[in-house]
Amino acid sequence: MTPLHFVFSAAFITGTAGLAFHRTHLLSSLLCLEGMMLSLFLGLSLWALQTTSANFCTAPLILLALSACEASAGLSLLVATSRTHGSDHLKALTILQC
Repeated sequence: MTPLHFVFSAAFITGTAGLAFHRTHLLSSLLCLEGMMLSLFLGLSLWALQTTSANFCTAPLILLALSACEASAGLSLLVATSRTHGSDHLKALTILQC
């Protein structure tokens, strides 16, 4: 494993661990998801550069577009949650609450 692969793997695992263990605020969960998507984007773009194939050049752009859509949807959910529940604590959110 090259040091570059180790850095991307460590960044993704750090985002996953942050999402699993630090689930107090919705904003911190969204930031962990964004960190995971950023590490996937960087890894996919470097993989496309290493293969030097024209077929894989659009994959990082598609992932970046999906990441931007995910970020906008997450922020809109954060605003809606903070307006309805008064805070962004994940403990206050339950499925059974209307």
